Amino acid sequence: VQLQASGGGQVQPGGSLTLSCAASGFTLDYYAIGWFRQAPGKEREGVSCFNTRDSSTYYVDSVKDRFSISRDNAENTVYLQINNLKPEDTAVYYCAATIGLKCKYFIDSDPDYWGQGTLVTVSS
Repeated sequence: VQLQASGGGQVQPGGSLTLSCAASGFTLDYYAIGWFRQAPGKEREGVSCFNTRDSSTYYVDSVKDRFSISRDNAENTVYLQINNLKPEDTAVYYCAATIGLKCKYFIDSDPDYWGQGTLVTVSS
């Protein structure tokens, strides 16, 4: 079971990025899968979740209207589209997954599976 995160980089404020989380060794059926981030000197926070059972999504208030999470069934991959990036979005972003959990609980949980982080830096 592996999660492979990619897509980070350095972007100017107002720019966009798409992060990818590719799952291997299992299919993403009946999982809560999403993204956590950890900014320098701050605690890790859950920011977005996709529930593969009912395709529901969840976002924390600080990223609503700017982040969009989606799933590609054929690629067994989840994407996080980030628009209008702000300096405070600078962090290492981790994808994670837990089977059978609702997204509203996933955000505050310690998921079972983790990918490696991908660094997003927002600066001019």
